[in-house]
Amino acid sequence: MHELAVTESILQIAEKHSLKANAKKVTDIFLVIGNLSSIVDDSVVFYWEMISKDTVCEGSVIHFNRIPATMYCLVCDNTFEIPGELIPCPNCGSYQLKIQSGEEFFLESIEIER
Repeated sequence: MHELAVTESILQIAEKHSLKANAKKVTDIFLVIGNLSSIVDDSVVFYWEMISKDTVCEGSVIHFNRIPATMYCLVCDNTFEIPGELIPCPNCGSYQLKIQSGEEFFLESIEIER
């Protein structure tokens, strides 16, 4: 359910920037989301279609750029990508890991019509 609040924030940001740019319409929204975030793409799209109705963003398309999760091993200095669930370091088997990427979530850009 937190996707609704997230999607409302995306709408607020897009409306603010489209107003500054004197846009008639927002056509595309580009999001960057790390694979470790709990954001569900389909839920964002579902809420977007509902809450963007009758706004400058109505009919715009949301694009998702998923960032893979990478971990850094504190034992052997190995950096590796995880497929989904947490796995030990493939080099030494340690679980002493630090997240390098995969927690990102931000609105990268919007495209508009003037």
